[in-house]
Amino acid sequence: MGGSAGSFKLLLRIVKILPPGLNKAVIIVLHRKKNFLSEIEKLFNDNSRLPLKEITDKDKINKNAIYIAPANYHTLIEKDDYFGLDVSEPLWFSKPSIDVTFESAAEVYKEHCTAILFSGANPDGAQGLLKLKNAGSLTIAQHPKDAEFPEMPNAAINAAAADYVLKTNEIVELLQIPNPHN
Repeated sequence: MGGSAGSFKLLLRIVKILPPGLNKAVIIVLHRKKNFLSEIEKLFNDNSRLPLKEITDKDKINKNAIYIAPANYHTLIEKDDYFGLDVSEPLWFSKPSIDVTFESAAEVYKEHCTAILFSGANPDGAQGLLKLKNAGSLTIAQHPKDAEFPEMPNAAINAAAADYVLKTNEIVELLQIPNPHN
């Protein structure tokens, strides 16, 4: 999942509803100001039913966990289910870049991803979403009328990168995966 301006509250809402036993890894790439110490990880962790951690270089990607891309690094998905962190230049003035993560996920996981692009004030994520779609993954863009900053989902829609354009409540409903233990 990727987002920028206007996506934090929705991502927090999603983190709250993801059930234990999800059997998937969830990766969140959220644009953040560099050198800005935040409580994002703590707030997400306090509201999650799944273990949540900020990604560090060469972390193993495990199912039933939520990972948050760190500020000041691009997050890459590497073969054999590992993360890599990259210090190259910002893309669309952002580091982490959603495009970088989505594009590397397309190369490694091909059709085995579901990617969602949320609100943001630049086109980051659109080309990565397109690469995932072309690899056979399921791709979703938040409906621009529901996005606080519609530039990011609009860029994905204009690039024909989204299989589905869904309103906020439709995305939340889609992600409320039934838990057989409830």
